[in-house]
Amino acid sequence: MPPDQLASLLAAASARLKAAGSDTPVLDARLLLQAAAGFSREDLIMGPDCTLSPGQAARFESFIARREEHEPVSRILGEREFYGRAFKVTPDTLDPRPDTETIIEAALPRIGKGARLLDLGTGTGAIAITLLAERPESTGVATDLSPAALAVAGENARALGVADRLTLLEGSWLEPVTGAFDIILSNPPYIPAGDIATLSPDVRNHDPGLALVGGTDGLDPYRIIASGAAAHLAAGGHVLVEIGAGQAEDITAIFTQHGFRAAGRYRDLGGHERCLAFNRPEK
Repeated sequence: MPPDQLASLLAAASARLKAAGSDTPVLDARLLLQAAAGFSREDLIMGPDCTLSPGQAARFESFIARREEHEPVSRILGEREFYGRAFKVTPDTLDPRPDTETIIEAALPRIGKGARLLDLGTGTGAIAITLLAERPESTGVATDLSPAALAVAGENARALGVADRLTLLEGSWLEPVTGAFDIILSNPPYIPAGDIATLSPDVRNHDPGLALVGGTDGLDPYRIIASGAAAHLAAGGHVLVEIGAGQAEDITAIFTQHGFRAAGRYRDLGGHERCLAFNRPEK
C-alpha cells in the first residue's frame, strides 16, 4: 500500500475489512493504523491529511491483510484492553473479551478489605489482576494448567503493579490450591466439543482449544469447580463463574447439588446471562 492521506487509507482499509466480514471495520482499521504508524487517536483527528512513510504503510498493509484473514485485532497488536487496562495476549492465552467484565462488576461489591481471591484457569490473568488492581488491600492466587499462560499472567501482573499480591500456581483447577478464600472466580472453557466447528474463525483459529472446550456438553469444568470449591471457601464466601448462552439452569443445578445457594445472575451488555454467583449457608 503506497503512502497516501490518512483519511483515504482508513476508508479503503475499512471497506476491505467490511468485505472480509468484520463487524467493526472502521474501528479495526483505526486501531491498526494507530499501531502501524505509532499515532494516537488525537493524531488521526488533528492530522487527517498526513501521510505515512513507506515503512509505516507496509506495516499497515500487513496488519490489514492479517485482519482480512480473521486474525483478531488484539492478536495482531499483542494486547487487549480489559476494564480500562492493557493486557498482553499471546497464542497461549484466551483473548479476554468485554463480556467477561460482567464477572468483574459482579465480584467487586463482594470483595471486602483484606479479602483473598482465587482465580481458576486464569489465562492472561485479566480477572485476578483487575480485581487486585481495583481492590489494593486484597491478595490473590491464580491457577492455570498452561505454564505458558501463567508466564503471560506474570508479565501482566508485573506491568500492572499487582505481582506482589498475586501468587501463580501451575495445575488443573483446584489441584494445586491450599487454604481458604473469600471469593473464588473462574471463566472456564464452556463450549461443547461438537460446537467448536461452528465458532467464528476469529475464535476457532486463534484462541487455544484448551481455553474453549468444556467437554462433551461444555459443563465439565463447572462440575469440577462445584465439587471442590467448598473446601477452599471461607465462611460467607462466594463463587462466581462466567457461563455460555443457555447454560444458566444446568450450571445452577450443578452447584446446588453440591450445597451451594444461587446468589445472583448477571447479564452482559448484550443482555445475555453471563455470570452466576453462588454462596454457602453460614455454619
